[in-house]
Amino acid sequence: MSVSEVVLRRRWSAGQPCHGVWSLLPGAVTGEVLARTGADYVVVDLQHGAMAEAELPGVAAAITAAGAIPLVRTRSAAFADVGRPLDLGARGVIVPNVRDADHAQEVVAACRYAPAGRRSIGRLSGGADQPLVIVMVETATALDDLDAVLAVEGLDGVYVGPGDLSLSLELTRDAHREELRGVLSSIIARSTAAGVPVGVHAYSGEEAAGYAAEGATMITVAVDAASLGEVMTRHLGVARARRGPDPR
Repeated sequence: MSVSEVVLRRRWSAGQPCHGVWSLLPGAVTGEVLARTGADYVVVDLQHGAMAEAELPGVAAAITAAGAIPLVRTRSAAFADVGRPLDLGARGVIVPNVRDADHAQEVVAACRYAPAGRRSIGRLSGGADQPLVIVMVETATALDDLDAVLAVEGLDGVYVGPGDLSLSLELTRDAHREELRGVLSSIIARSTAAGVPVGVHAYSGEEAAGYAAEGATMITVAVDAASLGEVMTRHLGVARARRGPDPR
């Protein structure tokens, strides 16, 4: 059965974690392969990934047909960049670089038709009338204003980007790892207490399980480009170890 934004909202309301994967690689085949892993959602990254916007209708359709929900990390928080993926088939957006609650309100307005918002009618392919609207907490200003962000009407959730948040908080060194983990746990706890679904970008299944145990309900467990490289490197290592010493 295909997962929809309606199903995700229902699961989040019940406190059930949903797991997904992140896509930096282009193409409908990539989207289909990722969706067939059993992921609840696939996030197509238009901010840092190699996907061209023109590919999005086909990729979104392939993800949907394979049983997952297609989400898009937008190129920016600008009005046009937020709305465009919804016209091209995305069922929801994850919006980066949101500064504070006022900025989050602008993002919600860009995703909702009047009178609830300012989204323009001009759909090219079947997007959602009530798409998921998720803003990223990845800056010191968003963290400082977190309680107000969580109170924004129409917001479906927040999503923590540990990488950019560590840069903004100047917690990038290994010595800061525990401190950063504490910040992430605090965001999860505050969001859960406010009744707002919280997503976290994990870098392994083990890390993802830890976030779920703390109450995160939207957990990304892997990135396609990184996972592909890791698997190929491991297979090459095994093959070369078994072929014996290099005759050269």
